[in-house]
Amino acid sequence: MPDRTSAPPAAWPLVALFTAGYVAPYLLPTVVGRLDAALPLSPAEAGLIGSALLLGSAAAGFVLASRIPRHGPRPLARFGLLLAVAGYAGAAATTLLPLVVLGAVAGGFGSGTATAVAASGIAAQRDPHRTSALGLLSVSATAGALYLTLPRLGGGHGLPFAALALVAALAWPAAGRLDGPARRDPAARAAVRPSVRPSGRLPYPRAGAVLAGALMLWSLAQNALWGVSGRIGGEQAGLSEVTLGMVFAAALGAGLLGVTTASALGARLGRAVPIGAGTALIACCVVLTSSAHGLGGFAAGEVLWNALYPVVLSYAIGLAAALDPRGRWAVLAGSASSLGVACGPVTGSLLAAAAGFPGMGLVLGALLLAVAGPMTAVALHAGGRPLLPGSVRGRGGAPAAVLAASAAPQVGARELTVTEIPLRRRPRRILLLSPAARRERDAARGSARSRL
Repeated sequence: MPDRTSAPPAAWPLVALFTAGYVAPYLLPTVVGRLDAALPLSPAEAGLIGSALLLGSAAAGFVLASRIPRHGPRPLARFGLLLAVAGYAGAAATTLLPLVVLGAVAGGFGSGTATAVAASGIAAQRDPHRTSALGLLSVSATAGALYLTLPRLGGGHGLPFAALALVAALAWPAAGRLDGPARRDPAARAAVRPSVRPSGRLPYPRAGAVLAGALMLWSLAQNALWGVSGRIGGEQAGLSEVTLGMVFAAALGAGLLGVTTASALGARLGRAVPIGAGTALIACCVVLTSSAHGLGGFAAGEVLWNALYPVVLSYAIGLAAALDPRGRWAVLAGSASSLGVACGPVTGSLLAAAAGFPGMGLVLGALLLAVAGPMTAVALHAGGRPLLPGSVRGRGGAPAAVLAASAAPQVGARELTVTEIPLRRRPRRILLLSPAARRERDAARGSARSRL
């Protein structure tokens, strides 16, 4: 994948690909709920199938993190979309449990492939936070429309899988636009020269590992609740499927508003405040949702929670992209998040069975508060924030402070690109004298010595 200085791909294909890959976790409650209702499965077994789907998605990210630059984004994106369409369509077309599980896992691997390619491309953008916010905006809008539509089309487990296959198929034209103009045009490709030499080592190894681990637990806690939200609304709050669909659509609409606000704010608040404070507020929403016994409390918790969730996630994706412009930390952190998402449904089902919905909410809220600190620390110390007047990026010391004070960019300005300039030594010129000139020189030296 090209870095940020070598003709990054356009934003809209990445947004379309991100939507096709990331919509599966958003539809997880209705997928798990319909598997439980249409097939002879217990809630825990249905949650296991949802976890298998998302484990396939996480496995794709871990496998492809270092292979995207080698194979290119377009072939991998097309492979992922084809696998997602085939897997989800196969799961939708059958009631045989082994084939449903196989189709869900294959479709999840395809979704994870699409998400990995999109994440590496987002990291190459000049403003990765804005592109990730647009991607989450598109995902929320798509999932909200599906939550409003699917309950009115009938029951059965096939409709959610068919919807996932349709979204992947609609993203196919975007895969052909991923290589960027520099790869499609030979003249443009010849004019582009990468200004930063690729390095095999991951930058910020400790910060990246901490962020990936914290993001895995962060996603696990929230998707443990998201995976059983349908059961909480139906069993504890007494809501019908149509009412649940309206609540989920309203919650995802609030997510649209939250992502729009995050995109408008940009880097004005940095990354530490949205990630840390947003995670703490999400913990409160998780407790409120899990303890609700009516429409008001359940809807309030879901709407507030889904308004905050994509905001924090967009800043976390931008933080991972800032750690490595080649996109490797973005892919690895996204895969760790998918791993947490995969373990979420079964974790939520087991906690709900052991401690009830309110006890589950307390455990998950405590876990979110525990991971808020490490994520905030990474955002403070290795966040890649834009240069501000009077600030110095990196270990520049006094000379760097003088340079920053003399030519500080405006607030929120793009970072300056550091370009390596190759220096060549000039050839040494040697003056060769003719024999007559050498005799004259030696005579002049002899007369000078005689005078001394």
